[in-house]
Amino acid sequence: MGDTIVCMENIVKSFSGVYALKNANLDLRKGEVHALMGENGAGKSTLMKILTGIYGKDSGSIKFENKEVEFKNPKEAQLAGIVIVHQELNMMHHLTVGQNLFIGREDMQGMFINDKQMNQKAEKLFARLGIHIDPKEIMGNLTVGKQQMVEIAKAISQDAKVIVFDEPTAALTETEINDLFKIINDLRNDGIGIIYISHRMDEINRITDRVTVMRDGEYVGTLITKECTKDDIINMMVGRVIYEDPKQKRNVPANAPVVLSVKNLNAGKMVKDVSFELHKGEILGFSGLMGAGRTELARAIFGADEVDSGEIYVNGQLATIKSPMDAVKYGIGYLSEDRKRYGIVVEKSVADNSVMASLKDYSKGLFIDDAKVKADAEKYVKMLSTKTSSVEQLVVNLSGGNQQKVVIAKWLIRDSEILIFDEPTRGIDVGAKSEIYTLMNKLVKEGKSIIMISSELTEILRMSDRVIVMCEGRKTGELAIEEATQEKIMKYATMRN
Repeated sequence: MGDTIVCMENIVKSFSGVYALKNANLDLRKGEVHALMGENGAGKSTLMKILTGIYGKDSGSIKFENKEVEFKNPKEAQLAGIVIVHQELNMMHHLTVGQNLFIGREDMQGMFINDKQMNQKAEKLFARLGIHIDPKEIMGNLTVGKQQMVEIAKAISQDAKVIVFDEPTAALTETEINDLFKIINDLRNDGIGIIYISHRMDEINRITDRVTVMRDGEYVGTLITKECTKDDIINMMVGRVIYEDPKQKRNVPANAPVVLSVKNLNAGKMVKDVSFELHKGEILGFSGLMGAGRTELARAIFGADEVDSGEIYVNGQLATIKSPMDAVKYGIGYLSEDRKRYGIVVEKSVADNSVMASLKDYSKGLFIDDAKVKADAEKYVKMLSTKTSSVEQLVVNLSGGNQQKVVIAKWLIRDSEILIFDEPTRGIDVGAKSEIYTLMNKLVKEGKSIIMISSELTEILRMSDRVIVMCEGRKTGELAIEEATQEKIMKYATMRN
């Protein structure tokens, strides 16, 4: 590791009079991978947005290459050599992959954009990354994992001196994670400073040199990774011990009625002849590698994608679900893996988002009962421990984990009986994960039923009553939680037909 390249001291930032950061500190050295950790709302993303010019600081000092700086916008930060790979993807979905990579830096041929040249540069970049993406593909057609890899490639293409990775592996497969870590090691060897935000403890040990911990917007301390344990970091983050023991037995009565039955469902290229049942009060885990078809299955059940053939029964009755509105009428709620794209409207308030699926319940003729909206939104903010200055706060100003809680509130207010949780804790810290798990267990005890799609095997084993495994669009295995192990799940997840 070399000299200090970034030094942030005593950074203060507030929104609507509520402190998001209070005396926050971080120093980064050249050729270092420095983890930035903390619970939901600890201020990690806010601190990085200040570094990269998205927000201005209220007070404090930022030095870059020993010079005092304050970037007015992200473009200034990029030109100086500081780039951020956001947790929430910032892509133009209607443009091609190549156009997204070089947006604002297009190759021109006279008055026209030279797409051919940009695509050739993109191919070289992807070859370096060891990933296979067609630069001519429309961005919106890629999976979340592939979009994330494009975002990472975009950052690397900008010849950065400092790269901030905000939860870069949340939507990646194990192979993609290994490829990313190889790239990060190469960047470290080139003297680039890397700030790495993640909640995955195994990644921190594998890839980082030092760890800085924040809590409630304040600096707690910095540790050398190889000299500390997982418990050391967690205790600094949350001040309490978090247990993630696997579930020992099914918590559903043997005679629990079937609330959802899917028979021989086919949808597009990624859902092939899938059948399963969901029981009242059950958490049914769906496991599989990226691209297994789990999200596509959920979207087909919810009416977001067209079903080619097959049947869906809700409480024993054949359901006609042609749109999400139909699914909601049948009592089905869907928490998308891509909450920013499908789950929330970030430029609206916490209150507006919370009642979005239930607006008719708040209507008085042509008018909305604002007092009732506010009261119910406040009730669920309190219930879910959502960190926000008020229910009038814009969702765009919340951390990723708190945005997820707003999506959950939306479906709880709607009183959906069947909830599909697609990667419910993606990008959420260990403390907030524990809160989400507690909430899910509470919901099923109250008689609701949950389908949980997760790429984290520890999460599947901790939460599920049964586990269904998919590979390449097909159901390849079904396990009672008593017999489920990581090894068995991975066997089914790689069982190609």
